[in-house]
Amino acid sequence: MILLAALSASALALAACDRSSDTAFGERVRAYLLENPEVIEEAVQKLGEKREAAAAQAAVGALAEQRQALERDPRDFVANPDGAITVTEFFDYRCGYCKMIAPEITKLIEENRDVRFVFKEFPIFGAQSDETAAIMLTELVKPKTLELHDRLMAEKALNDAAIDRHLRELGIDPAAARQAAKAPAIQQQLEDTHELAAALGINGTPAFVVGDKIISGADLNSLRAAIAVQRAGDLK
Repeated sequence: MILLAALSASALALAACDRSSDTAFGERVRAYLLENPEVIEEAVQKLGEKREAAAAQAAVGALAEQRQALERDPRDFVANPDGAITVTEFFDYRCGYCKMIAPEITKLIEENRDVRFVFKEFPIFGAQSDETAAIMLTELVKPKTLELHDRLMAEKALNDAAIDRHLRELGIDPAAARQAAKAPAIQQQLEDTHELAAALGINGTPAFVVGDKIISGADLNSLRAAIAVQRAGDLK
């Protein structure tokens, strides 16, 4: 019994820390980190990588669940509708990076007829963005969507006067388009797109989705590479 009690006491001593040992250990850790601050940077980097991997895994699951809404929402404008490879872009007409890459996107659509390109109006830069996106979703604009899209992306000062000018030049009555943009169905579509973006972890523009890959930012090389991967898969 005496031996058992001694062993128990020893085990408890090993399993617990007193205040003095805690303090000493903390001081040693602090001294080590001060002498080796790169360890903190490495730990932060590893944490970031771990979080990115977890987010990517979650995004793959979300993409599978949201595939229909992402690629086959009949309300969206689609270029090359018969293309075998689908690319979806979330964009805002007041986004500088969206404007920067827009000419390349138009070129990509024109030169790759097998790429089915889905335009997701995703206004995130205020009232002017909201209003412009709503106008673009009206039935009045639909026949001229791609041409007006290119014009608005090229417009440096996007305001009501500029939008109305482009509408008139394309034979669309600005007042009628603005009235049509107030339709509850259009507002619902914009809300649905925001919910879809949130589900996919997309919070900025431009963002592209190709297969199970989400490309954030105006990264044309990554976009082309993702299309090439999809094309190679189709050939197999």
